[in-house]
Amino acid sequence: MWLNPEEVLLKNALKLWITERSNDYFLLQRRRGHGESTGKITGLLVGALDTVLDSNARVAPFRILLQIPGSQISWVIASGAAIEEVNRHWDWLIRNLLHSLSVFENKDDLASFVKGKVKGLIAEEVRGRQVALEGDPERFREALQKFELHFGLPSSEKLVTYFSCCCWKGHVPRQGLLYLSTNHVSFYSFLLGKEVKFVIPWAEVVRLERVSSGLMHDAVRLVTRQKIREFSMFLNRDEAFGAITQMCDIALRRLLDSEGLELDRQLLQPGLLNKRVLEEQALREYVLALFRLPRSERLLELASCSVWTPHTRSHTAGTLYCTDQYLCFSSKEEGHCTLILPLQEVLSIEKAESTSPLPNPVIVSVRSKKAFQFIELQEREELVESLNHRLRKHYTLSDADSTQRTYFNLKICLYNLALKLQMFFFPVFECVQSTEKVKERLWEDHFEEFGRGVHMFRTEKIQRLVAMGVPESLRGELWVTLSDACSELESHEGYYSSMVQKSMGQSTLATDEIERDLHRSLPDHPAFQNPTGIAALRRVLTAYAHRNPKIGYCQSMNILASVLLLYAREEEAFWLLVCVCERMLPDYFNRRVIGAQVDQSVFEELIRERLPDLADHFPNLSCLSSVSLSWFLTLFLSVLPFSSAVCVVDCFFYSGIRAIFQLGLAVLEANTAQLCTSTDDGHALMILTGFLEQVGTEDSPCAPSSPHSAPEDNNEPPPVKNTNITVLINEAYEKFGDLTVRQIERLRCRHRIQVLQTHEETTKENALRIVSSEVSMSPENLSNAYDLFKAASWRQTDSGRSFTERQYRLDRAQFKSLYCLLVPWPGNSEQHSDTLGNRTFTLLSQDTDSLVTFKDFATWLDTLYCGELNEKIRHLYRLHIPPALTESEDDPSLLRNPLLSSNRPLYGKSYQEQLKQMLKDLGKEKEKDAEKPLPLMNQREFIQFCKTLYSLFHGDPEENELFQAIATVTSLVLQIGEVGHQGSKVPQEPKQEMTTTDTSENDDWTISFAQILASLLTEQALVNFFEKPVELAAKLAAAKEKQYHQRAVLLSLQHKVR
Repeated sequence: MWLNPEEVLLKNALKLWITERSNDYFLLQRRRGHGESTGKITGLLVGALDTVLDSNARVAPFRILLQIPGSQISWVIASGAAIEEVNRHWDWLIRNLLHSLSVFENKDDLASFVKGKVKGLIAEEVRGRQVALEGDPERFREALQKFELHFGLPSSEKLVTYFSCCCWKGHVPRQGLLYLSTNHVSFYSFLLGKEVKFVIPWAEVVRLERVSSGLMHDAVRLVTRQKIREFSMFLNRDEAFGAITQMCDIALRRLLDSEGLELDRQLLQPGLLNKRVLEEQALREYVLALFRLPRSERLLELASCSVWTPHTRSHTAGTLYCTDQYLCFSSKEEGHCTLILPLQEVLSIEKAESTSPLPNPVIVSVRSKKAFQFIELQEREELVESLNHRLRKHYTLSDADSTQRTYFNLKICLYNLALKLQMFFFPVFECVQSTEKVKERLWEDHFEEFGRGVHMFRTEKIQRLVAMGVPESLRGELWVTLSDACSELESHEGYYSSMVQKSMGQSTLATDEIERDLHRSLPDHPAFQNPTGIAALRRVLTAYAHRNPKIGYCQSMNILASVLLLYAREEEAFWLLVCVCERMLPDYFNRRVIGAQVDQSVFEELIRERLPDLADHFPNLSCLSSVSLSWFLTLFLSVLPFSSAVCVVDCFFYSGIRAIFQLGLAVLEANTAQLCTSTDDGHALMILTGFLEQVGTEDSPCAPSSPHSAPEDNNEPPPVKNTNITVLINEAYEKFGDLTVRQIERLRCRHRIQVLQTHEETTKENALRIVSSEVSMSPENLSNAYDLFKAASWRQTDSGRSFTERQYRLDRAQFKSLYCLLVPWPGNSEQHSDTLGNRTFTLLSQDTDSLVTFKDFATWLDTLYCGELNEKIRHLYRLHIPPALTESEDDPSLLRNPLLSSNRPLYGKSYQEQLKQMLKDLGKEKEKDAEKPLPLMNQREFIQFCKTLYSLFHGDPEENELFQAIATVTSLVLQIGEVGHQGSKVPQEPKQEMTTTDTSENDDWTISFAQILASLLTEQALVNFFEKPVELAAKLAAAKEKQYHQRAVLLSLQHKVR
């Protein structure tokens, strides 16, 4: 155990201790006499001395000292009763500290650093022994207070967990605490009088890595868009790295793609996150992936136990996982023995009498007249009570929801029979009867020993049987059983027929794509060369698109569905498709096939780890991953001969995505020698294509998938030796069988971060490239404006629109939040600013279905900050005419303002002289705006325009001059309007006086944009105001800060409402 450093005199210590291991800074010592076969007298003397000197506790026989070169003073930093324990501490010091100490020139600094690190390790051990942070122990409260004090983040920013570690600044490690909160990762260190402090939003993290190089051993590298941070010397690096990865993954999925990816509802509420929730979520994700359960299942209980396995005639130790609708067992060694018991198959759960050989037994009886015995269950009483409660509830709901099948189902069954009969006319299925009979007999023997149905024991033996190839007569049954589609089918009686009926006659984007791809699905197979097969495929795909509109239809689903229809009834094929899309390949078939791209990134890492020679030859593995993408999306159906591809599908339904990873690695490993001689990506593609086309079964060892696909090129690779699919699958299991579901899930979590950020960067680059040519602001400002725009679009205020419709487009509330932050005239009152924000949104969104695009937003911002004076006035003018200005905004209060009376005297030139000058300017402006003439403005609209100008000037240093100038311009424009109005009427007797009250009643009074612009140009104060440069970069930076705090408040309010 680690100890608080205690000073000892090395000279005296050597009399009682023997040094076993040493280096320049540390000593590992053994108590003299301990472990010596010939030192009995010495041992007795030292033992007696220990008794005299230390009457409270026995001295540990092993210890580790920190020593400073050239000093007689040392510090005890660790001790232990066993050499194994002390060796673990010694190894940790060597890996994490020894190489770092050489950078210290001052001995006192070195000692302070090591002692501080040891104290941090002790704190970590104490915290690790706490059951959970939910009880808010004193140490966590202390860390929370420091977190709030050091960083000053909003109160809604919840601290989830923290770790003691070192942050490297150059070659100098800075010992401190790493805080993980809902939206940020933060670090604070105060050592030797120097403070290091920084905060990184999770949304800025683009990559997480584990590195070991130079002075850093087992470090965590956190890469953002601007900087790279490295942390090391964690007490438990695996735990820390897992928590960092998980927090970043959750934050990015919540912020960047809230509908494109599946995310537990609890994780969408950042205020509910804590260390316990993270651990539970990681375990839940693992359980769902291991047993391929529905994504809606919650992990409710887990217990260590042993299950009686008849095939071994013994109990197998493992863990029982209990979810809403399932009991699942997995042996300690993943894949050695697995058992899945849907609650709908369970008849009873009973406690049996506890005996010495069978402690705490529980008997689970299922409908197939079988019983499963679990023993060594801790807290058996509570577990059985909870399971029986769910079991009773399940049967109550099942009785209430039971329905009768309709005639439509019978009709579908007839179609299924016709479709299944046709598949035997295809040459691929003319298999040798003896081989099929042998396979069938082996499977029947297996069923007798291991059980039949979804609750059969899944062991390594069934894996070998699956690798040999499932017999044609059992393939459909086993697919439905191994995927547990049978449970969904039984619990949703009549569901498929209702989906078919509801989707009939509908015309959507998904149905259009389905119709386009129907005849491309296995075009050489006779089952899909007639209306019967095509109709069945159409019903399955359209029914699923209706069931799950978030996915709808995605390419490659047609190939998968057509193969399922060949071996299963139509309704079974539908539920198999549901299992594949929603359980076994989560996030594969969404808008951007995120799940498939994540697995490609995982596959690249596995290539670097498992096939280093291939990775050295291809520094950029994207060329290989672009080839392998179709392997994952179509389960090798598009690249292997059909008879071989269905064997891969057999393995997939048994092992899940792990089988595709293993087979993909086996394919690359078998072709490593040839691939390492390839000269370009095309050559590598030809090698892999040629190899896969020659992979056959025992019955058809080299049946090509398409006879015309053989390359005719001078670079054609040599003929590939025929490979049997069974041999290839067995090699995949043997060489890469140590790849576990847990490893895949951890890699997915980490690589999802990189894939999501890559998508965001690509989207941003495309948006900036389109807009940059149409605005004059700098690239840096345009990039920052995009970040603000994107952050505002994360606020989901319009629940009536799909995520695709509103992604990176702003609704009214979102745009107004940005308008208030970015408008360059701070004098705007809050009420009038809201009014102008509404009008601006109406103006910008009139052609985009009431949503503002980034192009509209950037153009508006560029006009306000980088535009010419006439462009700014033009924009303000358009805000005060329809469609931006509506009748409901009529506010006649300003008409009675004395500043706006048209009989105010004009300043400077006479009225006639000013009018002549304006007419000249008007002619020039008419030529400029000939292409896009603006509508004329009536008097009510002009008054609103003046009201806006007055509001802009409040708080400006030149406020008085601006008010005087606008009063002059207003009077001038009113008189111009009156002149134009009088000239359009029949001559009447002149009136002695005309006020704005009189003119407001006249609907024919109008003024043009050119006249208003010319009038404003006569006042230098107004020209200076609109031409005064405003620093956009500073405005964007301030807006980003305010936006963050607004968002934090919003999240806090949402959490309170929930």
